[in-house]
Amino acid sequence: MIFLRDLLNEDKKLRIFDFDDTLVKTKSFIFITHRDGKKSKLSPGEYAVYTPKQGDKFDFSDFDNVNQPEQIMGYTKLLKRFVSSEGERRVTILTARSAYAPVKQYLKDIGMGSIYVMALGDADPKKKAKYIEDMIAKGYDDIFFIDDSQKNIAAVQQLEKKYPEVKFRIQLAKL
Repeated sequence: MIFLRDLLNEDKKLRIFDFDDTLVKTKSFIFITHRDGKKSKLSPGEYAVYTPKQGDKFDFSDFDNVNQPEQIMGYTKLLKRFVSSEGERRVTILTARSAYAPVKQYLKDIGMGSIYVMALGDADPKKKAKYIEDMIAKGYDDIFFIDDSQKNIAAVQQLEKKYPEVKFRIQLAKL
């Protein structure tokens, strides 16, 4: 028998996955024009640990497509398990990419087109933490977050201190 108090106390679950280098490896790159005019490129994993130099100009246009995607099977299986599990939960792909459509199409191609994709258009770790904080304000109180960037992980971990009543599971994705 379900009591009203049980329904009122049920956790509101949010499951968030990063896209690049968490769910999929791609041949997309971030191009940099340095202050001296020299050009270089970084993979998403390299960018995650790159410390910008003064005068660096970044070009993320290669991320307007999902180029030559290779699933990272362990995390994709986890994503599929969350989607197919019983109970209420919101599953979201939270990406620094500026275009959600290519990510959405990739998910559709692997049979997971119903997943919500939030494209931030910004690689600032505070933006991912802000999105999660906004979701906490909407009542989500059981949050799982997985990302390959230690900077993003650290930004979200700050929310654990700010919201001790929220259940967090934060995981660094490792290839």
